[in-house]
Amino acid sequence: MTSKVHLVRHAESVHNVSQDFSQFDPDLTPLGLQQAMRLSQSFPYTPKVGAIITSPLKRAVQTTLAAFPHILDKRYFDPKSGHGIESGATLILDPDLQERSALPCDTGSTSETLEMAFPRLGIKDLAEGWQVKEGLYSPADEAVEERAKRGRSRIAAVSEDLKHQERTHVVVVTHGVFMKFLVEDPEIDLPKAGWKSYTVGTRSSDIVLLPL
Repeated sequence: MTSKVHLVRHAESVHNVSQDFSQFDPDLTPLGLQQAMRLSQSFPYTPKVGAIITSPLKRAVQTTLAAFPHILDKRYFDPKSGHGIESGATLILDPDLQERSALPCDTGSTSETLEMAFPRLGIKDLAEGWQVKEGLYSPADEAVEERAKRGRSRIAAVSEDLKHQERTHVVVVTHGVFMKFLVEDPEIDLPKAGWKSYTVGTRSSDIVLLPL
């Protein structure tokens, strides 16, 4: 089975509507939740997804949980919810996929806050200080390009791990600006909860994502 990578933009969040970029790590709007839930019905590769890698910002995590409850392993959900499946897709939180800017709206919550909101997702595994927009996570071009490179390497490694399994596809949930760096395409502009498919390739020994 050919492995594919499906890049997903998070659904509509509060700051997308209010244009209040001072709001810290905003949630999805009610419409955003509807957009994510509609994606669960329209996304055609459900049976083939073995892993979902997502930005730890709340709007991306909420998009992931609302869009893919029928794909993800049931350990990520409250048993009373009825969501998740036995031996379902693995969920990976990757700070390298967070949005570029250092504005409050693009700055992640502390791990303690996220643990309270999403107690079953392994938030404690996130590196300390991942949400601080300095060093590895600086908004400077060089730093963003470097973490996009790390993100592509992570995607390639996950794809490699899945290649002999029944479900070989990877979903990546991230943000509108950062995805331009991730796929090295400054013109990409997916709609909220929109998606585009890629394959993993190489160029001059670097990992690249090649559009299908």
